[in-house]
Amino acid sequence: MSYTVALNFEDGVSRFIECNDGETVLDAAYRHKVNLPMDCSDGVCGTCKCHCHQGEFELGDEYIDEALSDEEAAEGMVLTCQMVPSSDCVVQVPVASSLCKTGVDRRQATITRIEQLSEDSIEVEIDIEGEGFSFLPGQYVHLEVPGKGAHRSYSFSSRPGSSRASFLIRNVPGGLMSGYLTSQAKPGDQLAVTGPMGSFYLREITRPVLMLAGGTGLAPFLSMLEQLAETGCEMPLHLIYGVNRDDHLVKTAALDAFAERLPTFSYTTVVVDEASDHPRKGYVTQHMDAEVMHGGDVDVYLCGPPPMVDAVLKHFDAQGIKPQSFHYEKFTPNQASEEAA
Repeated sequence: MSYTVALNFEDGVSRFIECNDGETVLDAAYRHKVNLPMDCSDGVCGTCKCHCHQGEFELGDEYIDEALSDEEAAEGMVLTCQMVPSSDCVVQVPVASSLCKTGVDRRQATITRIEQLSEDSIEVEIDIEGEGFSFLPGQYVHLEVPGKGAHRSYSFSSRPGSSRASFLIRNVPGGLMSGYLTSQAKPGDQLAVTGPMGSFYLREITRPVLMLAGGTGLAPFLSMLEQLAETGCEMPLHLIYGVNRDDHLVKTAALDAFAERLPTFSYTTVVVDEASDHPRKGYVTQHMDAEVMHGGDVDVYLCGPPPMVDAVLKHFDAQGIKPQSFHYEKFTPNQASEEAA
């Protein structure tokens, strides 16, 4: 039996390794040519200290307190030279990937489908060469704009582990990628994919979850829901999906399907346009009632344009709302950034 360990480096790069039964994370990383920090490999120096965000593992007792204290162990700190996973794990490595002589995975991909879902959004599907492309649901990659020597960053909307990936891309007038997709791209075209990256990803679910999506910020939630539909989830999951206009609401059929597959999942949609006949108008912050906040005992995930992220942050502050955890990603037409609180 083997377990997948995601190594998340401080520069945003993620690498995935397979750890054999009884094998330490440090040994598995070296086997994958990822040189994690290490001086002794005997649990003495503490150089290999990292933080395990999620997953089950054994540390044993072959290390000294100076390398890892009981208090640190209780907070999820680990020594990778002693850590033996007993499930899939996510480990935060406190150095840049370049210092571990590794980097992002770069592969070629073939466009298989392009569909303009609305004036505002385009769905793109690609086949990535090689075996399944690993990522954490919510993470993003760089997609190369063919012939332009440039790339743009997009979150996966598809499930992790498949070589066929999809993306929900905002159609930006005059945008480099938008221009390519709307006027040149066709099935069979090749482009480079680099990643995965980002600290915005689905954590282990131990309490209710509230997802807040703005426009094509829906993409990472589609990936998360794909994962949850496969694994199951007993906790309440609610998504509030906000757009500017009625015709910007896309993928609602997919959300309906998730509601069928995930009995604990529900969603509501919100439209900003005052002229809309939609039953819920305004902004996402105006539709976050007490029921979905669970008295603060909730994990909140937010992905949308910077004004939306800022508005939600201000709303939480003004209302004195302090969710158990709050993870958010701001996106702009040219870049993505992640933060967690």
